[in-house]
Amino acid sequence: MSNDTMTPFRNVVRTFNKHVLNPVMLRLAGRKHWYASVIRHTGRNSGKKYATPVVAEKVAGGFLIPLPYGPGVDWLRNVLAAGKATITSGGETHEVTAPEIVDLPAAALQLPARRRRAFERFGVDKFVKVTLAQ
Repeated sequence: MSNDTMTPFRNVVRTFNKHVLNPVMLRLAGRKHWYASVIRHTGRNSGKKYATPVVAEKVAGGFLIPLPYGPGVDWLRNVLAAGKATITSGGETHEVTAPEIVDLPAAALQLPARRRRAFERFGVDKFVKVTLAQ
């Protein structure tokens, strides 16, 4: 199932997460022993600083972030426009650059089998790959 176009149900879930769940998640995201990370980015029009909870899978040289709502989400548009962001994951903060949207077959090569299967079950077929800044 492609998530490039948002289904009405997915849009309701995304809106709920954005306004209700994300503010709660930000209290724990990025901490050691917690599954969620935080991506910090700058608004492409406003210049305002934002923090968004995401699932960031550490891979060789960077991170893979699943895009369950597709590539049109605001945080991703900001990161793509800036070409950089900061990810806090497992209690450590990393500067990242070179965001690139990749599909599941490309991401699957870098993911543990268990995580790949979970993303497949939830219909996640797009990811953003970011590279650790030098």
